[in-house]
Amino acid sequence: MQDKESTDFENFDSALRVQEGIEQPSQLNSRALENFRNSRKKLLSVGEYFDGIINFNRSVFSQAITLVESSLPGHQALAQQLIAMCLPHAGNSIRLGITGVPGAGKSTFIEALGTYLTNHGHRLAVLAIDPSSSRSKGSILGDKTRMEGLSVHPNAFIRPSPSAGSLGGVARKTREIIILCEAAGFDTIFVETVGVGQSEIAVHSMVDFFLLLMISGAGDELQGIKRGIMEMADAIAINKADGDNKAKAQIACTQVKNALHLFPLPESKWAPPALTCSSLTGEGISGVWETIGDYVNFTRENGYFARKRNQQNRQIMIDSIDSHLHDLFYRHPGIIPMLQKAEAEISKGQITPYQAAGNMITAYLDIMKHENQG
Repeated sequence: MQDKESTDFENFDSALRVQEGIEQPSQLNSRALENFRNSRKKLLSVGEYFDGIINFNRSVFSQAITLVESSLPGHQALAQQLIAMCLPHAGNSIRLGITGVPGAGKSTFIEALGTYLTNHGHRLAVLAIDPSSSRSKGSILGDKTRMEGLSVHPNAFIRPSPSAGSLGGVARKTREIIILCEAAGFDTIFVETVGVGQSEIAVHSMVDFFLLLMISGAGDELQGIKRGIMEMADAIAINKADGDNKAKAQIACTQVKNALHLFPLPESKWAPPALTCSSLTGEGISGVWETIGDYVNFTRENGYFARKRNQQNRQIMIDSIDSHLHDLFYRHPGIIPMLQKAEAEISKGQITPYQAAGNMITAYLDIMKHENQG
């Protein structure tokens, strides 16, 4: 009896024991994975980046933008060389800034207008600036997933970029990326703002045409829209003018037109129009593009287009100086202990923040003077 019980237990134990089978191959190709890791670490030469941009190798072009966005000093030195090489091939695009109230459907509108343009032979680059967290510095970067149709079009390139906490939520390197896009042959460039704070002002200084998107059915149509933003706009489009909302959109459009008549003509002498459109049905989308074309022709004829481009170049110079001086100051090894000492003195009430800043700048200039003499 005991022998039978022992045999039954052994059979039961054997049934529970996992038998060795055929070793399954890895789902990842180890060699391909290693090559991918190496390619991410390896920097190309300036010439290789430039050739990839001019001949539009999508992979190399994306790597070049990543290089420009990088804050590493070594990457920045290489990026500035690349930008200098691309600059003679830039400037031949229409730069369009797009902003709007929350819920205005900026991403849907961009896909509708972008699809219209690419289907008519245009090459479009979309620079979608996503807000970065002030705490984690993280960014959602969701615009590319929201523009599913446009993102796979061969004549379109969508680059979501984190704002990295810069002024108004606008990516610090957007101007440089525009130069790369133009050198790559994109004739139309969209810059989408996050629609908060001072981002509209920053984007307005880097584009040719500034479009403000609005919607109807949100109470007073002009509530929440700053006068300054309306004055910056070269056109205002009431989006989502479809279905039951079409009549409301027309009413909102009339209200906006009445408001625009109260504003003096801008420096361009262009009277900003208000119109309606629907990103869902496509109605009015072609009209928006025709308006942009009319503006470009009008401002080129009166010379404003060229003047504004010159103003943009001057602003790029000023911003580059500010950025370079900022980096030189904070990356100097002598600044860190001085900064820590100043913070301690401020917390103890021994010195004001303004005095601390003045002392540090004076000390930094003395350090630079001695270094140059040495």
